[in-house]
Amino acid sequence: MPEPIRSVAVFCGSRTGTDPAHAAAAEALGHALAEAGITLVYGGGGVGLMGIVAEATIAAGGQVNGVIPEFLTRIERPHPKVTELEVTDGMHSRKTRMYELSDAFIALSGGLGTMDELMEVLTWRQLGLHDKPIILLDIAGWAQPLLALIEHLVGQGFVGEDGRQLFALAPDVPAAMVLLRRSPAGDGAPSRRL
Repeated sequence: MPEPIRSVAVFCGSRTGTDPAHAAAAEALGHALAEAGITLVYGGGGVGLMGIVAEATIAAGGQVNGVIPEFLTRIERPHPKVTELEVTDGMHSRKTRMYELSDAFIALSGGLGTMDELMEVLTWRQLGLHDKPIILLDIAGWAQPLLALIEHLVGQGFVGEDGRQLFALAPDVPAAMVLLRRSPAGDGAPSRRL
C-alpha cells in the first residue's frame, strides 16, 4: 500500500503580490497543512507569502522545515520559529534539499523563483526521475498564463500531449488538500512523459 503524504514543499513568493487573495491563501494553506499533520517544507524566509505560510503553519501547531541559501539569510530573514532550518551553500542545493524532504509539491502564487522551483520538479517528473504529486494552486488566476503556455508548448510539439498530466490544478486550498489526500506519496518510479 502506498505511503501517505507526510511532507509538502510549497513554492511561493517572497512578496505578497497585489491581490490580498494570495496572502489569504498562504495563511489558509499553512493552517490546512498543520491540521492534516503534513510537514511544510519551504524556502525558509520570513517575508512575503513564504513568511505567511510558515507563520500560519506554526500558529496551527504544525511542523515547518525551512531551507535557505546562506546568502539569502540577509535578504529574506529566516523565520525564527521554524521547527528546523537548513542553510545551504546555494540555490541548487536548496532546491535539491527541498525535493529530498518532500513527498509532494504545491506551487502557490509567486514570481520567477517560484517558476524556477516548479519547472525543475515538473521537468524531473517528465523525465521519470520522480512520481511525486505536483499541484498548481490557481489563486486569483495566478496560474492561468502558465497553463496557456503549457498548452501552447503542447500545440507547438515541444511538450507531449501527456505533459498536461504532470500536475493537478486546484482553484483553492480545500481543493488542493483533497488532491493531497487522494495522492499517495510518489515512489520515485519512472513515469516517462516525453
